[in-house]
Amino acid sequence: MDKKNNKPCKESSLKIPLFLTPIQAGFPSPADDYLENSLDLNELLIKNPPASFFVKVKGDSMIGAQISEGDILVVDRSIEPVDKKIIIANFLGEFNVKRLRIINKEVFLYSENPKYKPMKITKEMDFEVFGVVTYVIHKTI
Repeated sequence: MDKKNNKPCKESSLKIPLFLTPIQAGFPSPADDYLENSLDLNELLIKNPPASFFVKVKGDSMIGAQISEGDILVVDRSIEPVDKKIIIANFLGEFNVKRLRIINKEVFLYSENPKYKPMKITKEMDFEVFGVVTYVIHKTI
């Protein structure tokens, strides 16, 4: 992120080895011992650099969507927020990650944690969608 103008920047490319042979998630099988390609995480995760940004998650409201505290979300402002997408929204002066639901032309923000109730958005409320979440970067250890 360019700190001067708060816009994403792609100053350099970092290509990491990518093995094209799939890895078994079940019982292990022999793997190929050779590198077939390389992967640039910017190319994989960022489809529209000028409209993309990262945000770090705080809280537990999205654990049902496998989004946990400390995760990094990749957000794209150029994607249209439609029903059932996970979005970043400014709601009553606070930024939140929620699932957008549009039911009978009414807009709701849903948490993915049963201890939080859905929030109905009305025209009178201070509400703006800032982007659609495209990837979750989640540390496993």
